[in-house]
Amino acid sequence: MQLSQQLVLVTGGARGLGKRIVKAFASQGARVVINYHQSHQAAQQLVETHGPDRALAVQGDVTDPAQVTAIFKTAQHHFNAPITTVVNNALMDFSFNGDARPHPTDIRWEHFEAQLAGSVRGALNTVQAALPGMRDQAFGRIINIGTNLFQHPVVPYHDYTAAKAALLSLTRTLATDLGQHQITVNMVSGGLLQTTDASAATPDEVFDLIASSTPLRKATTPEEFADAIMFFASPWARAVTGQNLVVDGGLVMN
Repeated sequence: MQLSQQLVLVTGGARGLGKRIVKAFASQGARVVINYHQSHQAAQQLVETHGPDRALAVQGDVTDPAQVTAIFKTAQHHFNAPITTVVNNALMDFSFNGDARPHPTDIRWEHFEAQLAGSVRGALNTVQAALPGMRDQAFGRIINIGTNLFQHPVVPYHDYTAAKAALLSLTRTLATDLGQHQITVNMVSGGLLQTTDASAATPDEVFDLIASSTPLRKATTPEEFADAIMFFASPWARAVTGQNLVVDGGLVMN
């Protein structure tokens, strides 16, 4: 299915990386469902930019199965079509500030529960809601957002990194189960992106250090990261599933 024919759900799509992902899909003619939790005004601004025939803002907490089901029903009613493509981008409240992160001596299991709920439970909820429509079409694209930190923990964000590692496992097991329905499941993993809401607290010297450590000698931007997501949704990736593509300027090489 061409990008222009797809109906795409981007969770956490109103701000930061999610906003760039929405813009990338919209630029290719796709219709986009912008899920947001609290950022109503930002989501509506995106709808105004792209028009109600191409974009729809829907509030919902992805950790709540009932709210996720409502998102899918609202989208189908608005566009008269099922969602074909899901980008699991929503991030529970988190700031990439190494100085303020919980350390091993004081981190609590509740930190892990919050990140697991956002990354793994949220993705499971959207996948389960998407499956009926994807099976009926014999087409589906599920793209999960990961991190290079579980391969190269330059800053040990224990809770966030553990949740994303679990999401990679879910990505691969879902790919194995859903491939028979022509549904692909992949992950795109970034390093520290310059700049999103989550990385706004990161000091400039950290970005400079990361840039100097990459072959490209630059920090990756949200726009560059979104380009890789477009690949997995496109026909060019129709035979690719269960993969984790690291997009960080070559800091981590698989």
